[in-house]
Amino acid sequence: MSPRTPDTLGGRAAIVGVGATEFSKDSGRSELRLAVEAVRAALDDAGLAPSDVDGMVTFTMDTSPEITVAQACGMGELSFFSRIHYGGGAACATVLQAALAVAAGVAEVVVCYRAFNERSGRRFGAGVQHREPSAEGVALGWVLPFGLLTPASWVAMAAQRYLHVHGLTPDAFGHVAVLDRMYAATNPAAYFHGRPITLAEHTASRWIAEPLRLLDCCQETDGGQAIVVTSLERARDLPHPPAVIVAAAQGAGRAQEQMTSFYRDDVTGLPEMGVVARRLWRTSGLGPADIDVGILYDHFTPFVLMQLEEFGFCGRGEAADFVARQRLPLNTHGGQLGEAYLHGMNGLAEAVRQLRGTAVNQIPGAARVLVTAGTGVPTSGLVLGSDT
Repeated sequence: MSPRTPDTLGGRAAIVGVGATEFSKDSGRSELRLAVEAVRAALDDAGLAPSDVDGMVTFTMDTSPEITVAQACGMGELSFFSRIHYGGGAACATVLQAALAVAAGVAEVVVCYRAFNERSGRRFGAGVQHREPSAEGVALGWVLPFGLLTPASWVAMAAQRYLHVHGLTPDAFGHVAVLDRMYAATNPAAYFHGRPITLAEHTASRWIAEPLRLLDCCQETDGGQAIVVTSLERARDLPHPPAVIVAAAQGAGRAQEQMTSFYRDDVTGLPEMGVVARRLWRTSGLGPADIDVGILYDHFTPFVLMQLEEFGFCGRGEAADFVARQRLPLNTHGGQLGEAYLHGMNGLAEAVRQLRGTAVNQIPGAARVLVTAGTGVPTSGLVLGSDT
């Protein structure tokens, strides 16, 4: 990527509200209802009314359209609505889109949301069952006939190469799982509340797609999460300290595919997250040493290690030791391995709580939080900061 000057978005918008449903394996409610419950909770948290909202952002994968959620919540006219593609890679980009709309004056209050019955309804872990012909699906045609049908199997290819190149064993991934479950164990909202694990238990868990074990894979969850974004000026008049959007970025790497970028020169890293990392550091003027908490997308443990390396927290092949030494508080809500799999949106909420000082596993003095979205796909990231 050619050098670019920093953008001017940083500091012009903030997250002012977060809201969620409970996280479960069988919600017993429609995905629309989950979305509405999460949005209403986020607006209540922000001290705003549905009538204040004039913008909505969600995922292309969400089944609840913006106008339908707006109608069900009692909102009025919308001047901005948008959807972000690439599954979990969209999480931070929803906030980026909201911040851009606010900064440009296109909207004043934007709600980002994601809601699904991913356990009781469509289960991503079930793998590819059927796809309509599309240009996007061509890449999958090179791997599906050989049995690579699930997200775990796609990640396993890169994970195996990572271990080989760096002379590691699958136990290296266990440190991420243990750390996430440690935090989840003390988080009452987490599905695995009260259930920490040990490295021995990680090693004893069954293979899913070698070298990935069961405890390397995120859970499947029913639930909804919503985030409210507005201008920093307006945020200062609302009930909670604002979580300032210091920097925001999207990234797609060269020869990017969705989860199957196996034809790059090197598959032991995540070039798409490298694009995001360079943009975030350049725009914010910060670096790894300035981050107090990392909320890194953890659908599979190997990609957490690769993210740490892409952002420069440690050298290539050194991330397992970095995590084992707990040199950076990571996924203090328990992550998607421990709290819930909400396509990364629950991680955004945890970042806001850390900056407010209200997290269950609060990190003292947390003032800057790095948040990332799904990896292996075109992705996104944020640096959030306190208003000081």
